[in-house]
Amino acid sequence: MQCSATKKSGQAGFTLIEIMVVIVILAILAGLVVPKVVGQSDKARVKTTETALATVSNALDMYKVDNSRYPTTAQGLEALTTPPADAKNYPEGGYIKGGYPTDGWENEMQYVAPGSEGRPYDLFSLGADGQQGGEGQDADLYAQL
Repeated sequence: MQCSATKKSGQAGFTLIEIMVVIVILAILAGLVVPKVVGQSDKARVKTTETALATVSNALDMYKVDNSRYPTTAQGLEALTTPPADAKNYPEGGYIKGGYPTDGWENEMQYVAPGSEGRPYDLFSLGADGQQGGEGQDADLYAQL
């Protein structure tokens, strides 16, 4: 009997050039996609904050309808979840179920009554940095009255 040995005509696998081309293509795609995705999370936090400010502002308006005035600065936003001693008509469960929401950066909202420039109150978020003032993501966001 005679054994025949088979010879492989080529080696399987990728060349270094092919691997480098794939890496370059992936780097280009990442360079295009990553900035857009990162920017969207910041926009989402701002939108979440604007929605939370509108929700709390509506609850403050309902409080005023029931009690003929807005909560004082000392009572704060807690007056929306826990009835103050002087509240006349307070609904069971409060004006916001489960406590008032935080802003998009998980910071508490700020409430001052009476507000500046003749407004009945100021309701605002301190932005990403949690400090007054700032620019961009650190800018304060105010409720639209």
